[in-house]
Amino acid sequence: MEAIARKRFIRQSPYKIRFVLKTIKGMNVNNAINKLSLTNKKASIYIEEVLKASISNMMNNNNVENSDNLYIKTAYVDEGPVMKRFRPAAMGRATGIRKRTSHLTIIISNKE
Repeated sequence: MEAIARKRFIRQSPYKIRFVLKTIKGMNVNNAINKLSLTNKKASIYIEEVLKASISNMMNNNNVENSDNLYIKTAYVDEGPVMKRFRPAAMGRATGIRKRTSHLTIIISNKE
């Protein structure tokens, strides 16, 4: 049995979120939540939120009582839309700024 949770339009680049996501791939769900709560990165807040949502989805939809047997089967980040802004530069020019967004998806499963 699997459960999926997504969060879209996160205002952080996918590169920065993948840095934290790599540390918890394939882990037990409870261990991953403990690790994320101690991680000093902005992305860990978003990942923990989505992970708890997927656990809740698993409990509600698949009648699972405890989360001890659950693990992170797949976790990935896709690039969302990019907001393009401009900043004044020297000699009357303008330089571009790209404000990136992300779409985070986490799939959890049973050990069975």
